Amino acid sequence: MLTSLQNTTIKEIRKLHRSKERHRQNLLLLEGTNLLTSALESNYPLETVCCTPDWQENYPELWQQLEMVSQHSTLVSPDILKSLATTVNPDGIVATAPRKLILPNSLSSREISREMSGEVNLALILERLQDPGNLGTIIRTAVASQVDGLWLSQDCVDVDNPKVLRASAGEWFRMAMGVSPNLLDLVGEFQSQGFRVIATSASASKSYWEIDFSGKCAIVLGNEGGGISDKLLSRADDLVSIPVFNGVESLNVGISAALLLYEVQRQRLFNRDL
Repeated sequence: MLTSLQNTTIKEIRKLHRSKERHRQNLLLLEGTNLLTSALESNYPLETVCCTPDWQENYPELWQQLEMVSQHSTLVSPDILKSLATTVNPDGIVATAPRKLILPNSLSSREISREMSGEVNLALILERLQDPGNLGTIIRTAVASQVDGLWLSQDCVDVDNPKVLRASAGEWFRMAMGVSPNLLDLVGEFQSQGFRVIATSASASKSYWEIDFSGKCAIVLGNEGGGISDKLLSRADDLVSIPVFNGVESLNVGISAALLLYEVQRQRLFNRDL
């Protein structure tokens, strides 16, 4: 059992609290029983798994599975486990795993159909999103509403931020995601493939209720405070607003994503049943 903060493995895992180190080591940090269970169910590769003796005793079958699929597994003291986690009250287990970015930057790449195992009909594009809780919530909603792929601008919060993974409630492993160095080029690529690009804007003359989402579409959402950049708005095929009342200025971006994505599904289900 590891009990020292000076242990090399412990030192390297603790560094993963920082974005720079996650990129350097090409690893992410998974925390908690629920997230590790989701990783197992998704057959996500694991590098190093650490748990306390109490956790091992409480979850013997799960520990056995984790030992079988991970490259390394070890027991650590409660104090060491707490130092590895980013949460205030960790439940007794953390793990490291390879970072994933499985979508190519360009929609036209041949890799996309192979990686996503099917045609893309509904895409989500996020620009300059900063809150990890919002991104995690959007990922969870995107999986639930059958989004085929999610692209982020390079200046978004890290897709593998530990808070993003936790906020996704385990759905992070099931969402195809990628980071694009140039969203303007990406939008153009979508449009060349027959997608209708729909962006949200508080000043738009049409509400999202007035848009036909039945065809292939890419929905663009922006920064929590500043929205979508003017350059990106100018490239959209349609600008839509989400009606708000009683003096409310705007909705949380996670709520906005849910409203738009479920309107897409409502229309597609309705049209299919006609």
